[in-house]
Amino acid sequence: MFWTGLGSLLKRDFTAKSTTSIWMFFIYGAAAFFTPLIEAVYPLHFVVRGAIYAICIFAVEYTTGMALRAANMCPWDYSSAKTSIQGVIRLDYAPVWFVVGMVFEFVYVALL
Repeated sequence: MFWTGLGSLLKRDFTAKSTTSIWMFFIYGAAAFFTPLIEAVYPLHFVVRGAIYAICIFAVEYTTGMALRAANMCPWDYSSAKTSIQGVIRLDYAPVWFVVGMVFEFVYVALL
């Protein structure tokens, strides 16, 4: 909701309208499975860790996007983006996913 609301704000829609799907609850919930990954890659340089997190997020986004699209239930469509791959991921989001992965790691480590 935050992401699509932010997108609305950037388009000067100050109501910050957002859309989502119940399936996103389960997709975002998959972040819980990042715990073993964080523990495995934590000794590596932060750039390497961030890149690994971004690749894993892309993999989850692509897999879930293709599965939801096959069932005609995919709530996102990036087909119009130049960096889109099959309309379900955008390579220009790599810096965002890098940061998101590092935030997940920070929260996980802070909670130890």
